[in-house]
Amino acid sequence: MNRNLYSIVLYLISPLLLVYLAVRAFKSADYRGRWGERFGLKKLTQTDILVHSVSMGETLAAVPLIKQLQQLHPQLSITITTTSPTGSAEVKKAFADTVQHCYLPFDLAWCARRFVKQVAPKYSIIMETELWPNLIHYLKKSNSQVLLANARLSQKSANSYQKNHKLSLPMLQLLDGVAAQSEAAKQRFVDLGVAPERVSVCGSLKFDITIDQQRLDAASLLRQQWHAQDRPVWVAGSVHPGEFAALITAHKQLLSQYPKALMVLVPRHPEQFDNAAEAVQDAGLVLARRSQQQAVSAETQIVLGDTMGELLTFYGAADQAFVGGSLIVHGGHNPLEPAAMGLPVMMGPNYRDFIEISELLQSAGGLTVVDDADALAAHLIELFVNSEVYEQASVAAKSVVAKNRGSLAKQLAVIESMITD
Repeated sequence: MNRNLYSIVLYLISPLLLVYLAVRAFKSADYRGRWGERFGLKKLTQTDILVHSVSMGETLAAVPLIKQLQQLHPQLSITITTTSPTGSAEVKKAFADTVQHCYLPFDLAWCARRFVKQVAPKYSIIMETELWPNLIHYLKKSNSQVLLANARLSQKSANSYQKNHKLSLPMLQLLDGVAAQSEAAKQRFVDLGVAPERVSVCGSLKFDITIDQQRLDAASLLRQQWHAQDRPVWVAGSVHPGEFAALITAHKQLLSQYPKALMVLVPRHPEQFDNAAEAVQDAGLVLARRSQQQAVSAETQIVLGDTMGELLTFYGAADQAFVGGSLIVHGGHNPLEPAAMGLPVMMGPNYRDFIEISELLQSAGGLTVVDDADALAAHLIELFVNSEVYEQASVAAKSVVAKNRGSLAKQLAVIESMITD
């Protein structure tokens, strides 16, 4: 399939995009507005730099990079696009009205063309893997320089690109630069046809996570408010449907040995908050919902983290962490946030989106892969029982983050060379 055929197929299935938005809107109020942006209908102004950061995780990684660009080039205007409400919320929180912001339109040819014609960026920075054939085509047609920043590429994705080479290879070869997270990712891009001189290895921006004292103080205060200083506390973060039951089962097993143990359950998406609460209540466990400011007493067994922007604080208030999207076939989420807090980390076996990071943590002893509820419970109990093993895992997790910092400066240097070229 080439780009023209791809565009025709998208046109044919475009009614399904409305169905998709309607289904998402039914599940979550966050999807009930701004539909015009999804089709490139919002009126936008020309900008110097376009940054596309997809969802919350990519946006959080991009924020320090964008702020550095604002400091170095205050004369340059910036537009930031996302595709999810959570990513959009992070943009608004970090930048308010200092940037132009909207959702990235669907990759329908007329949507992408209209969007690019309005924004007409001189430089385009796309985070991680969010490559769209029509978007890239029209950006290059408008003479924008395009950089894929913080770029990751698993072997599975590389195989998929190779399989659809008539569509993907011309798109990849249009990239002016790739700031890859690893040597392995660099080699995969080169094998797919990206010129070697255009690919730099810069590490992952996610290693440059900063834990400020204010966050640490907030986490310490939260644990005090929960009266949990002497209770075993663990967080199940970024959890998806299909994982709730396993995590609740694991916590029940932990409670059999530590009756006062407290679990903080944090669904990935807001539309799953009520479903998670129902799953806990159906299991007969005592629940406190964070969004409703329900008090956490000695009888509380699970806190539902049904708020936005507090996951890092929850990690700081805990002893161990499980990172979700990994017990189901989803690809996993970022394990570096709990690791940076010094927490031993657990993930399921499906962590393809963070394979290099996860394997670094695993080889150092800071991350353990668990296949099911029983393995998760056993590892939680082991680390709560054995303080020496716990301390080793904690130090290992934190040291991996510390040793791999520096990506921000490297990625910024690549962008600077593009801007000043």
